[in-house]
Amino acid sequence: MHAYDVILVYGVIIFIIVSLYFDLMGAGFTFLLGVTVLGVFGILTPKEMLIGASNEQIAVILLLLLLGNIYRKTALLDSLFDRIFVKISSHKAFTSRVMLLIAPMSAFLNNTPLVALMMPYAYDWSKKHNQPISKILLPLSYAAILGGCATLIGTSTNLIVNGMVIESGRESLGLFDYTLIGGTMVVIGYLYMRFIGHRLLPSNYITSQNITKNTRKYVVEAQISINSPLVGKTIEEAKLRNLDGLFLFQIIRNDQEITAVPNDTILLQNDILLFAGETSSIADLFEQKKGLTMPSVGMFSRKKELDIVEIVVADGSLLVNKTLKSYNFRSKFDATVIAVHRNGEQIQGKLGAAKLKPGDTLLLLTGVRFGELASNSKDFYLISKVKEIRKLTPLQSWTLVIGTVSAIFLSSINVLSLFLALIILISILLILNVTNPKELAKSIDYDLAFIIAMALALGVAMQKTGVAEILGNVMIEIFRPWGNVGLLSGLYIITAILAAFVTNKAAVALIFPIAISIAGDLGYNAIPFILTVSFAAAANFMTPIGYQTNTMVYGPGGYKFRDFIRVGTPLTIIYGIVTIFFLLKIYF
Repeated sequence: MHAYDVILVYGVIIFIIVSLYFDLMGAGFTFLLGVTVLGVFGILTPKEMLIGASNEQIAVILLLLLLGNIYRKTALLDSLFDRIFVKISSHKAFTSRVMLLIAPMSAFLNNTPLVALMMPYAYDWSKKHNQPISKILLPLSYAAILGGCATLIGTSTNLIVNGMVIESGRESLGLFDYTLIGGTMVVIGYLYMRFIGHRLLPSNYITSQNITKNTRKYVVEAQISINSPLVGKTIEEAKLRNLDGLFLFQIIRNDQEITAVPNDTILLQNDILLFAGETSSIADLFEQKKGLTMPSVGMFSRKKELDIVEIVVADGSLLVNKTLKSYNFRSKFDATVIAVHRNGEQIQGKLGAAKLKPGDTLLLLTGVRFGELASNSKDFYLISKVKEIRKLTPLQSWTLVIGTVSAIFLSSINVLSLFLALIILISILLILNVTNPKELAKSIDYDLAFIIAMALALGVAMQKTGVAEILGNVMIEIFRPWGNVGLLSGLYIITAILAAFVTNKAAVALIFPIAISIAGDLGYNAIPFILTVSFAAAANFMTPIGYQTNTMVYGPGGYKFRDFIRVGTPLTIIYGIVTIFFLLKIYF
């Protein structure tokens, strides 16, 4: 290779770091532009530019994300959360259970979908109990990161590193090669957040700035069902005054309207209860039931695939001045209305008898054909999809859970590769209609796969031109005087800083080739150097931009950049010390 090739690679590396740090053009396009320049100047061949396209680990990452998305839509984890967090009213106890739950789960399910699933639940709990959301969300993110670092499949960062290991001609890392260090840090990280970290967190309570959330007040109609456990109880005994996000403002009994409902009112069979509440609360009421039925829903609720969506009635719509009862949503649009919102006016009486006006917002329960049937309608506009509901049969539920455990177990004992095990599992889920091809296609994170593929190509260029070796030699010269401790510490510090301020994927792409070169030049086993890079990049606590789950909780928790520095830096230092201690004991 010529000297100008080396200079060009240095230039591309600097460009990638600057572009990612200042977010000039997005990670995917940044890597594409950098790798394209290397291809145009002949440093990379077309085959080398596409080296990541056939990388098994990229496919494994995508399959794990697909599996996590299936769990998110099926409400299995929601049911688990309800059982675990019952009767907890302090943020310390809630946070403690969150960490003890999420960390082990993150070791085997990709941590990003887990955090995405847990955040709305944490938000609702925090609001209901008037507890600071900032004391919950950052520990949630940290628990996911800690657990994800404990196995090969817990975080995409570890899988990216393993992909680079395989591309370099070495054997794949094992599922539990990370567990001694990662598992130890799950315990230490939990104790740190329980006794030190929570004291350093701000006390930010939920405001309108936190988590984009619909605050429209809907009116929803529910009925005391036959043989309901609520019959004969007072409003207070039935705890209908304390439903999260819902306010009982009227009861209709045999055409008699009871307003300003007293707490000692005894509930009777067929009573119709009118609640005012927020979108998500009504969605939860539909799922939980609590001895109530929704008259407008009826048999519609037995559908296995349902969505809750919001629409607004258009001006000039055929819906205007018609009642919900007279306008048959079910036959026309495979949908039924479960709640109505009207600006500045609280609808009285049965919803089915209320005449609609332009601008009314309706909450619909929709079947699978709604999108097709409503696509050309000019009577209303779709605002948003509030919730997806996928009801599983016992066979489907057990197949999903046991299949996931089996796939992980069989790959851990080398009976099947994780890739093949996940392919078989998802194929079975498709056959059993747990998910469908369209949903899977929509769930694929093509941008992530593209970034990883381009990062692998950049690594090839660094190895091919000798840039990795040059940078490795510089690091050896700087840190070798402090021995193996200095080498691993220097590698960890540089990777952690890059990961914190540029992104962990970029850090891995840039530092992995250097780590391999250092090990080769010194004649050492490459594994401790590889694991140092992997842990330093994945265990990313110091900034909100270095790891995706940190970014997810940044705004909703009302955090400032310095909150991550204050809480995450000590944890990062502890993680580095533990990592280097164990690697020195095991490999040197």
